[in-house]
This record gives sequence, structure tokens and C-alpha cells, in this order.
Amino acid sequence: WFAPHVAYTMAKYGMSMCVLGMATEFAGRVAVNALWPATAIATAAVQNLLGGDHVASKCRTPEIMADAAWHVLTRPLSAPAGQFFIDEEVLRDAGVTDLSGYAAVPGTTDLAPDFFLDP
Repeated sequence: WFAPHVAYTMAKYGMSMCVLGMATEFAGRVAVNALWPATAIATAAVQNLLGGDHVASKCRTPEIMADAAWHVLTRPLSAPAGQFFIDEEVLRDAGVTDLSGYAAVPGTTDLAPDFFLDP
């Protein structure tokens, strides 16, 4: 696993350690959490480095992360911190039942999963 993904793995692991550490360090003042995508997100990196149009067509748009982030960021300070949220779970918990509008290619249902989530 590490050979083809070492930089991404290090970044995710580092982010995770920061979330856990800062959630405790800033408890009661700032709620520190992480938000991970359930599927690949249509970004320039996906388009240019990770597979071009073929992979990009199996992605969701960045708007799903923005919408999920809004729900995480507007939680009360008393809500648990040090959490690792998944975009689609956050939106479903907020009552969003149709995520099809986030598909980079309308109508696509065969979405590429994020690297670090169990299928």
C-alpha cells in the first residue's frame, strides 16, 4: 500500500494526528475535527495526476465537501471534537437524502471510493 501512496498516506496520517492533538489542546475554545470525502472529488489533482477524464467522471464535485463542512463548522462548541466525519454521512445526518446532484457527471452512480475508507 505505501509504495504507490506514501505521500497521501503521510498527509492523511499527519492530519489525523493534528485533529486528535488539537481537539484536546483547544477543548472548550475551538472544536477541531476532520472531514473526509466518501468518494474521489473532482479536483485538478484527480484530473491531471490520478487518471484524467476516466477517473474524474467517477467523482463528486467539491461542493459536497463545502456543504458538509458547513454542517460540521456550525455544530455547537459543546458537540464532541476530535471526530473524523465523512461528507455523505454528515449530509445524511442533516437530512439530505439525494446526493446525486454532487456527481461530477450527472447521472453517474459508479463513483470511485476515497483511498482511505473501507468499502
